[in-house]
Amino acid sequence: MTHPSDDIRGTLTRYLEEKTIVLGVTGSIAAVETIRLARQLIRHGATIIPVMTPAAMDIIHPYALEFATGIPPVVELTGAVEHVERCGDRPDNADAMLVAPCTANTISKMAHGIDDTPVTTFATTAFGSDVPVIVVPAMHASMYDNPFVMDSLARLREHDVTVIGPRMEEGTAKIAGVDDIVAGVLRTLGQGDLDGRRVIIVGGATVEPIDDVRVLTNRSSGKMAVALATAAYRRGADVELWHPGIAVPGYIAAKRFTTYRDIIELARTAGHADVVINCAAISDFVPERHEGKLSSDHPLQLHLTPAERINPHLRALADVAVMFKLEPSRERAVHRARQRLHEDDFDVVVANTTASLGSDHMEAWIIDRSEQSTPVEGSKHMVADQLFDVIA
Repeated sequence: MTHPSDDIRGTLTRYLEEKTIVLGVTGSIAAVETIRLARQLIRHGATIIPVMTPAAMDIIHPYALEFATGIPPVVELTGAVEHVERCGDRPDNADAMLVAPCTANTISKMAHGIDDTPVTTFATTAFGSDVPVIVVPAMHASMYDNPFVMDSLARLREHDVTVIGPRMEEGTAKIAGVDDIVAGVLRTLGQGDLDGRRVIIVGGATVEPIDDVRVLTNRSSGKMAVALATAAYRRGADVELWHPGIAVPGYIAAKRFTTYRDIIELARTAGHADVVINCAAISDFVPERHEGKLSSDHPLQLHLTPAERINPHLRALADVAVMFKLEPSRERAVHRARQRLHEDDFDVVVANTTASLGSDHMEAWIIDRSEQSTPVEGSKHMVADQLFDVIA
């Protein structure tokens, strides 16, 4: 008989399919967030093994985590040696241990090899078996700022523990958001083929002022840029997203632009990148700028001049340069993509059509220097992954 948690398994992605994650829950009030966290990890395909400290059980009942995961939590160690079974040096051990929330007490114990709760014993065993460990602190700000806690976190990082930092709000080091924690887990367990690579994504629409009120712009949701940034982050890259104000996950480093000139200035000061991807909707023409607000009582004629192209500036940034080419039809898009490949000396051009504007779905054709066209179709996140398969 299957548990209801199986009904949601893999409904978002299969990135964590066949992955087992030990979820250590300690005695912070943020333990109430672990129900949503466990469910979200399951939606990416994971199997979650909950482990609780006695203090955690004072905040949420073990039944709540059993409901969330379909597996009864480990609340004490028995002759079944649960810590060795799940985190020991065994062929079928867990793929990672996630301690969320992690109190100051547990952080310090983990850093100094003290194991007096099920969670710290699991962690000690994981360290000795090279099981990746992820820690998500949650506590009062004064506790988080304690130099001894800071030293313990530094000690954990020195031993390759991933620390997902808190949100500093209302005098509290609040647990990171569920999406940020899930992104950290996906990155830890990802293929790592972009590990240490610097990737710059340029996305969204430029905005060129007509007067102090009106602007000339293009249609762009920025969804493709976010999909590319999150895919690169998951694969281990050091990601930077340049955008005009779209919603960007907090774990992605970002810089803002408004006009095409802003992008050129960012490129001039960016330094070297391994990969640059331009999927932005750049204005091809720039209106003459008028001071103040033009009167709406009379017809308006705009004088437009061609904008300087940003691709030469982006090409100079990186070892691998990728651009997107948008046209009304497949034939036109592929033809123009092949032209741009050579004109701009890019390594890859992704041809797509106006049907993808604002949509979560996309049909595209990835064209490399051999001019071979590889069709891809699916969600923008799927297309982003397939593009990085080519780049990596």
